[in-house]
Amino acid sequence: MSAENGTPDTTTAGSQGSPGPTAATGPRPEPIRFFGTTWLNHDHGYAARRIAAATGSLAAAAAACLILRFAYEGLRIAETGGFVTLLMVVMFTICSALAFRHTWGSYTRRPDPERQASLRGLLAIGFIGSLLAYFFRSLIEAPGEKLHREEYETARKQHEKRTTRRTGNPSKKRRRS
Repeated sequence: MSAENGTPDTTTAGSQGSPGPTAATGPRPEPIRFFGTTWLNHDHGYAARRIAAATGSLAAAAAACLILRFAYEGLRIAETGGFVTLLMVVMFTICSALAFRHTWGSYTRRPDPERQASLRGLLAIGFIGSLLAYFFRSLIEAPGEKLHREEYETARKQHEKRTTRRTGNPSKKRRRS
């Protein structure tokens, strides 16, 4: 994706190193974190990467829950009262649910940058929800694969449409009645 306008990158493969007639032209797939471009053809250890991503995100979520448990125990030891403890539990629950929903939705459509900036604090508090969304999406596909595949296919079709050559003289075409 081009950082300036959000359109797919249509640079040629030969323009960044190996020039020559064997270099493919057209759009290139956008790499996904931890997967690179293996999501395109499901090659070069794609399945192992999905297993590792799912395992890692689940382990990180479990570790985060353990840390939150220590925070909860700290509040109990400090005897802050039932209201503060309840407030903390409700806050993390709601923020995690909202972060899960936002992260899950970002795998099927590009999030609005302004909304993303305004939700940054909420997503930081609800990081467990984001980790769980990543885990569940890794069980289905590489997180973001569907979105990247749709954008890549659209870019390829647009590139083919722009690069196909006309045959014949267009002024001599018969008009259909």
